Amino acid sequence: MLTSVDDSVPEAHGLRPKPADDRIYYASQWKLMWWRFRKHKAAVISTVIVLLLYGIGLFCEFLAPYDPFTYSVEYTYAPPQSIHFLDGGRFKLRPFVYGLVGERDPYTLEMIYKIDPRERYPIYLFVHGEHYDLWGVLPSDLHLFGIRDPEGTMYLFGSDRKGRDILSRTLYGARISLSIGLVGVVLSLVLGILIGGVSGYYGGVVDDLIQRIIEFLLSIPSIPLWMALSAAMPSDWSVTRLYFGITVILSLISWTWLARVVRGRFLSLREEDFILAAKLTGSSELRIISRHMVPSFLSHIIASISLSIPTMILSETSLSFLGLGLRPPVISWGVLLQEAQNVQAVVLAPWLFVPGVFVVVAVLAFNFAGDGLRDAADPYSR
Repeated sequence: MLTSVDDSVPEAHGLRPKPADDRIYYASQWKLMWWRFRKHKAAVISTVIVLLLYGIGLFCEFLAPYDPFTYSVEYTYAPPQSIHFLDGGRFKLRPFVYGLVGERDPYTLEMIYKIDPRERYPIYLFVHGEHYDLWGVLPSDLHLFGIRDPEGTMYLFGSDRKGRDILSRTLYGARISLSIGLVGVVLSLVLGILIGGVSGYYGGVVDDLIQRIIEFLLSIPSIPLWMALSAAMPSDWSVTRLYFGITVILSLISWTWLARVVRGRFLSLREEDFILAAKLTGSSELRIISRHMVPSFLSHIIASISLSIPTMILSETSLSFLGLGLRPPVISWGVLLQEAQNVQAVVLAPWLFVPGVFVVVAVLAFNFAGDGLRDAADPYSR
C-alpha cells in the first residue's frame, strides 16, 4: 500500500526537531541569566580578569616582591630586567635575572645600565623578604616570588626616579584604584535609587524639582567641577580622609545617570497591576519600592553598575593625573601616571606608563563583562 508524503512535514525529510530542554520551563530568572551570560565568552573571560585584578588589589602585599616605598639611589630609572631560562646556552629549570651595572654618560650625564652576565639571581617562590602588614592587621614577610640575594635587583617593570620598583607600586595601586571605583558606585547606587525612586514614584512637583536639579548638575563641565570640589578639601588631610573625599566627589557627580534610569522605570511600574494590589493590601510606600519595584529591574541595575565602575576608575585616574585627586604618598594608578608627566619619562623611561596598561585592561574587562551582563539581564529576548 502506497502512502503519500507531505513535503510540509519536517519529519518526512528526516528533519525531526530537537526536543526542547525542559529546564527552561521551570528555571528561575537568575538561572536563565547565568545560562545566557556564560554563552558570552568575552564576558566570561573579562569577568575572570576582573576577579584577578581585585585579587591582586586584595593581596598586593603578598604578591609584590618589594615594599612600594623602598628606594635605591643606585638604580634610578633602571630598565625592566628580563626573565631568562638559558645561561650560556644551557637550559635552567629555575628562572633568573641578570644583574645590572650602571654607568654615567660623560657627555649627557645620563645613567646607562648594562646587563652583567656574571651576576645571576635565581627567582624563588614564597621568599622571605621585607616585612609588611597584610590588610594592616596580619604581620608577615612572605612574598609570592623574589630573589634571596639582598645585593641583587629584580625590576621586572623597571624602576622610577627614586629607584622604587614599578611592579610593586603598580600592584599596590590596584587596591586604591579598583576599590575607589567600587565604593563610589555603591554610593552612586544608593543616591540614584533613592532620589530617582522618589522622583518617579511621586511625580508632580517633586519630579519636576528633582529633574531640574539633575539637569543643572549635568550642565556643569566636569573638570571645573572636579577642580572646585578638590580645592575644597584641606591639603593637610590624612590619606584615609583624602581617599573618602575623592570617593564622595566622584559619587556626587555620577549618581544622576542612574537616577534618571530609575525614574523612568518607576513611572512605568507604578501603574502596573501588582503595584496596585500591593497598595490595596496596605503595604507601605517603602515596602512597595524596596520589595516590589526595585527587584523588578534589579538585573538592569547590576548591568548598569558593571558599566559605571570603569568610568569611576577613569575619573580617579584623570583627577590624580591632573594633580586634583589623590596625592603621594597614596599609591594609585593615577598617582603613578602623574610621575610620567615629563619629557624625560616619555623618552628615557617609557616603562613608567605600565600602570596605564593596567587601567586599559581593567576598563576593557569591565566593559566586556558589562556587555555580557546587559545581554543576560533580559534572558527572554532573542
